[in-house]
Amino acid sequence: MTVTSTPLSTTPPIDPVRQAPASAKKKLTSSWASLAAVLLAVLWTLPTFGLGISSLRPERAIKTTGWWTFFSDPTVTLDNYRAVLSAEGSEGLGSFFVNSFVITIPSVIIPLCLASLAAYAFAWINFPGRNVLFVGVFALQIVPIQVTLIPLLTLYVKMGIAGSFWTIWLSHSIFALPLAIFLLHNFMKEIPAGLLEAARMDGAGHVQIFFRVLLPLLTPALAAFGIFQFLWVWNDLLVALTFAGGGNAVAPITVALANLTGTRGTAWHLLSAGAFVSIIVPVTVFLLLQRYFVRGLLAGGLKG
Repeated sequence: MTVTSTPLSTTPPIDPVRQAPASAKKKLTSSWASLAAVLLAVLWTLPTFGLGISSLRPERAIKTTGWWTFFSDPTVTLDNYRAVLSAEGSEGLGSFFVNSFVITIPSVIIPLCLASLAAYAFAWINFPGRNVLFVGVFALQIVPIQVTLIPLLTLYVKMGIAGSFWTIWLSHSIFALPLAIFLLHNFMKEIPAGLLEAARMDGAGHVQIFFRVLLPLLTPALAAFGIFQFLWVWNDLLVALTFAGGGNAVAPITVALANLTGTRGTAWHLLSAGAFVSIIVPVTVFLLLQRYFVRGLLAGGLKG
């Protein structure tokens, strides 16, 4: 009679006592990281919170006491916002606030339309010199904006459009195209080629493939770059200050705030209210659409 013996396992048993310290250490490290993140968020938000409190305080209280004294004497007024949002007077920012929307919306739509078409050509159309041209477009991202301002301004003056909205729209579109093409191209390359081949077998051309197949799939990438471009253009001062021609007819709110700082440097009640008005729009846009922003950037940056 043959007796077969089962070999004993050579793997040592897991000791729960030894595993506990590692788990506790990991939990402790995670707690410290969360605490550090909360502290950084508080420190980062504190100036904005103080700015919002100051914008609601009376002029005399702002000039004589710090914003933290608001909690001991909570006096609130909306006179500061009425002054900066009025369309009349040297301190009114109402018309400049409208100009910011007039500048920002076309400056987002124009590069999105052009970049999506160019990205499709680079991703799915074979033509001579495609790779070299794409590298050249990508390399334009390293060109500083400052070195292009004077040549562009000279060109706009010769064309007779200096001091108009067109100069700001075209400039922001030119500066945004390299990054937009790169992001949208990388996003398009992740789409399976079989999807496009199936559309071609059904008789679809490039126009139908782009609008009916790819464009619905590009929503995260388009939203991500749209948010990025909106925040960039809304907060811009250099481009607007250069191409607005110094006139108030086309100047955005950032230029008006810079002028208000120079002419009314002691009017802290107006500066705080105007600054808070200028930041509330981009903050609202980002908070509402941040999930699209993160998803689109990650999807466009994984492959290239």
